Amino acid sequence: MNNQEFNVSEIQQLIKKHYMSIIIVIALLIVGFGSFFQVGTEEEGVVTRLGKHVRTVTPGLKMKIPFVEKVYKVPVERQKKQEFGFRTQQAGIRTEYSRTGSVTEDEAIMLTGDLNLANVQWVVQYRVSDPYNYLFKVRNPDNTLRDLSEAVTRQIVGDRTVNEVLTVGRAEIASEVKVLLQEMSREYSLGIEIAQVVLQDINPPESVKQAFNAVNEAQQERETLINEAKSEYNKVIPRARGQAEETIQKAEGYATQRVNNAQGEVARFNALYEEYVQAPEVTKRRIYLETLQDVLPKLGDKIITSENGNNIIPLLKKELN
Repeated sequence: MNNQEFNVSEIQQLIKKHYMSIIIVIALLIVGFGSFFQVGTEEEGVVTRLGKHVRTVTPGLKMKIPFVEKVYKVPVERQKKQEFGFRTQQAGIRTEYSRTGSVTEDEAIMLTGDLNLANVQWVVQYRVSDPYNYLFKVRNPDNTLRDLSEAVTRQIVGDRTVNEVLTVGRAEIASEVKVLLQEMSREYSLGIEIAQVVLQDINPPESVKQAFNAVNEAQQERETLINEAKSEYNKVIPRARGQAEETIQKAEGYATQRVNNAQGEVARFNALYEEYVQAPEVTKRRIYLETLQDVLPKLGDKIITSENGNNIIPLLKKELN
């Protein structure tokens, strides 16, 4: 017991003797550990001194003034996402989603430009581009971005018809939402860069889905009939146009032929008239004989008589030949 009491008293005396040294060593250790900090590869460190931003540091081992400077680590390389109209329950090879709940239903139901309802589900992917703005310019920037995303999407969808939203306008809507959301993020100094906006799924509300499908079927049937009519039109009209063009060309050819024949007859008549003027009797006789040469072969059997009708000489065509 005496030895133990002696050792304890020696230790107490030793502590009293080196009290200040021990305090200094402990303080140095605390200051040493508090002066260094590690910034991850996906992060940037925002350093404040007594609440005022003094610098932003890159990944690696860094130093700061203990008890005076404070470090906020912001994951600037990590891509975040916000889901609207559904929630991811379990991510993996077979991702599970949940589309039920008052929050998701309120987010998804939107009014289109033609006063129809659409159930729009979309995803906004983003990352932090300015850590200082992200931390200090806006309180809770993620919630602010969520509100902005919903407002912008409702605005873009409200400028289009329900058919555009459900079919051909999806890519254009996503692109416009991204551009407008990025502009508003800069205007509000959120320090956020929008990477992508994806329209996950768009459907009519369950209460009107059956009627909407019936309308779509009717529209598709109408389009089918219109296409069939256009196809028939494209078959009939070109053929009719071709026939009309052919008839016109034949008529033009016939007209040209008649004109040429008439001009030839006129030229022949003029030439004949010139011959007639020069020798009227000879021309008359020649015309008479040429006419007989053309007419007689067409008469068939011939009977030649004298002026008094005597001495009838029947001559058959075959005998003449």
